[in-house]
Amino acid sequence: MSDRKDGAMRTIGVLQARMTSSRLPGKVLQPILGAPMVLRQIERVRRATTLDGLVLATSIDPTDDELADVVTALGVPVVRGSLDDVLARFVQAIDTHGIDVVVRLTADCPLASPVVVDRVVSAFDPERVDYVSNTLQPTYPDGLDVEVVKADVLRWVAAHSDDPHEREHVTLGVYRRPDRFRVLNVSGEQDLSDLRWTVDTPDDLAFVRQVYERLYPGDPAFDVDDILDLLAQEPALNRTTEHAARNAALDGLDTGAMHG
Repeated sequence: MSDRKDGAMRTIGVLQARMTSSRLPGKVLQPILGAPMVLRQIERVRRATTLDGLVLATSIDPTDDELADVVTALGVPVVRGSLDDVLARFVQAIDTHGIDVVVRLTADCPLASPVVVDRVVSAFDPERVDYVSNTLQPTYPDGLDVEVVKADVLRWVAAHSDDPHEREHVTLGVYRRPDRFRVLNVSGEQDLSDLRWTVDTPDDLAFVRQVYERLYPGDPAFDVDDILDLLAQEPALNRTTEHAARNAALDGLDTGAMHG
């Protein structure tokens, strides 16, 4: 991460997490090579050079006490708010830490790529767009999602929307309003959107653990190409959208014409 102190816009990664996942409760603290999953992801995200800092946004529910303690011990600031109103948590992070540009990340992606984070953040020009992501028309593996949005845009959505889906999914209220907000998609060099590198199920977690076991000891900074090479060598490891649907939480919602 950068150490910007020149008064420029503050671009902060906001990592959302909670322990009460419906499909795999407590997943963000599940161990991967001896460290909680959320810490493995933080370790990776901190290598991004376009971020001025990182904040964890979790809830005030007692189930998230341990999560908050673990992340605080690592030196990452934590904000705690509503369990279900995730958008309000983000606004709280914005107000508490003076954030100008939010980079939204979710804490169930321990294969997150700092290279992909930097690519998406670098595509964000606040003079031209309000929101940039690599998810409107997905080409990256599920689990490498990055969304960049102006803090004032999230404030606007929070002030004007009482839609429970928009309160839960944070940026939904932005990209489903293309008449108000300017949005941009960042595509990869090849379509890898069928690959599943996120963690929602025990099988997902088993996959990620195997990737770490094979790659981390030799190179803790392993990235996308290293994982692809591993999967080419050991195709039986691979997980795809055939194992679980991508963005299943958004199924049935009007997300706008572009969203995949």
